[in-house]
Amino acid sequence: MLGEQYSKLSGKVTGQRVLDVEGPTIETSVSATGTMKGVPVQEMLTFIGTPTTEKGVIHGVGKGVIIAVGDAVEGEEPEMVSFTGEGIGRLGTGGSTKWRGSVFTRKQYYSKTSGQTSSSSEGGGKLSFLNNMVGLFESEIDAAGNFYEKAWEWK
Repeated sequence: MLGEQYSKLSGKVTGQRVLDVEGPTIETSVSATGTMKGVPVQEMLTFIGTPTTEKGVIHGVGKGVIIAVGDAVEGEEPEMVSFTGEGIGRLGTGGSTKWRGSVFTRKQYYSKTSGQTSSSSEGGGKLSFLNNMVGLFESEIDAAGNFYEKAWEWK
């Protein structure tokens, strides 16, 4: 069942490269900011898109991180959540692509002092609501490389 919207982000495509001319396969990286349940965040993601057999349709698989930003207290470790996602993109007029898909999150903490990453599925941080969440997203990348995304919890 579709739950509440938890995320609204906007940003820019920061890079693209062709991985294979057969297909072709294209890697795209995006940097975005916005809020997740009122928490200011930065998202960095990279996905690989490959055309399907249907004209104008792309299958994409990606990975990324979400970082809580803003009002960190001195000595407090920043929260970081990793995710994977998969979706279908449809090429639009004027060079835009509209994506629909799913995202799978996992809570992680990053320690500034040790430089080590440790995983945790517990804890009460600002992004703890993302622990092992499955989300559904819709996003759009326009011809100028602007990125917009909304996500809902899938219960």
